[in-house]
Amino acid sequence: MLAYAVRRVLYTIPVLLGVALLVFLLFNTVGEDPVRVALGRHATAQSIAELRAQWGLDKPVPLQFLDFLGQIVTFDYGVSFNSGEKLSKLFTQGAAVSLWLTVPPFVVGFVVNIAFGLLVAYYRGSFFDRFSTAILIMTMSISYLVYIIGFQYFLGYRLELFPVSGYEPGFEGLKYLLLPWLIILTVTAGEDVRMYRTMFLDETQADYVRTARAKGLSEPAVLVRHVLKNAMIPIVTYTMVAIPFLLMGAFLMERYFSLPGVGDLMISSINSGDFPVLKGLTMVLAIAYSAMVLLTDLIYAWVDPRVSLR
Repeated sequence: MLAYAVRRVLYTIPVLLGVALLVFLLFNTVGEDPVRVALGRHATAQSIAELRAQWGLDKPVPLQFLDFLGQIVTFDYGVSFNSGEKLSKLFTQGAAVSLWLTVPPFVVGFVVNIAFGLLVAYYRGSFFDRFSTAILIMTMSISYLVYIIGFQYFLGYRLELFPVSGYEPGFEGLKYLLLPWLIILTVTAGEDVRMYRTMFLDETQADYVRTARAKGLSEPAVLVRHVLKNAMIPIVTYTMVAIPFLLMGAFLMERYFSLPGVGDLMISSINSGDFPVLKGLTMVLAIAYSAMVLLTDLIYAWVDPRVSLR
């Protein structure tokens, strides 16, 4: 396992170098000149030259790329063009809010949706199965934005059960997250449950399930002790790949509920042309995604010993 982990880490390094090169070229050579975007159309040649020197954009492109690699290694992406704050501080503060927004419903939804998926698979072909599937498809067919506006209006404004917007750090600010959590759980339930149901039903057709039933095991025992365990490979893949995006929060959710998370930071940076923030966030997400893919491969061998480590 250790040798396999080392090889997978070594395979990841050139992938991240390639991503870093693409991100650098996208923001430094292909797109608009960030200096002209920051100073506007009426900037003088002297002010443009001074700002380019201040931001290190007057260096040769290879040296700029080396500087960018150094920023990645040290997690010091410089400062924001707009606010002048260090990006590491902005990322850390925004990630804390985004993780508070996304992790609790992610964990609760994972447990509840798997349990409900097993329940629907147990009653496959019944009225309960058909009715649940119809409801899940209906929830998936409604736009994310409709949920946000509808829940804000009825549960927040009309019934006054939750605050409509705002945020406070610490546990006192949890009241502002209850409604977003409820929306996220509602939005993700349909897709997750149907995905898990399909995975479980695929496993129920396997030979080992027929053998377990022939030995006299009850259907709940077959589902929990055998089907659930053997369905963990696709479940791990489906779940682990989604984890890096928790750092980005929910863009619409943070915007409509005035939550100062990473998603809101990225949208604000897009609107203002703050290239260092966009470049840094893109690279952070790429690193997190690669790390989760690596961790997923390692978990495979732990979940299913049939997976080869060669």
